[in-house]
Amino acid sequence: MIGYSLQELLPMLCAAIALDWLIGDPRRPVHPVIRIGQLASVLERRLYPPEGAPPAMLRRRGAVLTSVTVLASGGAAWGLVWAADAIHPWLGYAVTTWLIATTIAVNGLRQAAMQVYRPLVAGRLDEARTYTGYIVGRDTGGLDAAGAARATVETVAENTVDAFVAPIVLALLGGAPLAMLYRAANTLDSMVGYRNARYLHFGWASARLDDVLNYVPARLCGVLLALAALPQRGLSATRALRAVRVFAARHPSPNSGIPESAVAGALGIELGGLNVYFGRPSERARLGWPLRALEADDILRAIRLLYGVSIVMFAAFAAAAGGVIRWGW
Repeated sequence: MIGYSLQELLPMLCAAIALDWLIGDPRRPVHPVIRIGQLASVLERRLYPPEGAPPAMLRRRGAVLTSVTVLASGGAAWGLVWAADAIHPWLGYAVTTWLIATTIAVNGLRQAAMQVYRPLVAGRLDEARTYTGYIVGRDTGGLDAAGAARATVETVAENTVDAFVAPIVLALLGGAPLAMLYRAANTLDSMVGYRNARYLHFGWASARLDDVLNYVPARLCGVLLALAALPQRGLSATRALRAVRVFAARHPSPNSGIPESAVAGALGIELGGLNVYFGRPSERARLGWPLRALEADDILRAIRLLYGVSIVMFAAFAAAAGGVIRWGW
């Protein structure tokens, strides 16, 4: 963290979370994640080898893409904070808070999920399918209402880690630079971390780095989701934790199964099942116990769990900040 003490950093984390709740992703100036994506696209065009290149070359060049993108992103954040702090410490605090806020997306994830929910409950299935296609990688043209709801709940669950817990944990460890490095790695994973012919080897480094950075946050998120379920009527914290123990390891991702299992357990529904990718059916691990049929309102319940997790972390940071100030920890 650019010389920031825990006493300084904790209030900035609280402010960043509140800023995301109130404003969400800023349109101006251009969002840093957009710049990260643009950089990655330019590098991909320059680094992707000619057709027929051996897997080893694809992996080497993919590793260069990953290294340059994440180091440039983290370095740019470090430079901005350093320059702002050199002008005035309070400007450094403001820039750090803003940069951390741009790495989290509780508000944006809620908005994306609601774009599916509203037409879904209004019976406009084609529109719901279209918006579902914006947030998932699977084919959405043939989804029924339950399929669109399941895809959205799974996305909210998985991205509770990617869009909130992981960047906040990395920010706690290394301020805005480490949070931005994480956001770059996660953005790369969403761009090139696919197991298809083009990216199986080229995107390997990006996918593995994302797995490593999410390892601890995903496991923390399972506990946080259970805590978020405690005060919510009809949800079960105990069942959320049991579902993680029973089902999480069945997911092909080392991390995604944890939040998805926790949400499925808390809600008493089953996630996973048959998906279609590029026209090919794929049976995914089934997570949770189907105590009732999945419905559109489960999107709202998943959003409430997402906000519950952010509230738990905000409260923890606020309490810790108070302890630091009072007791000088």
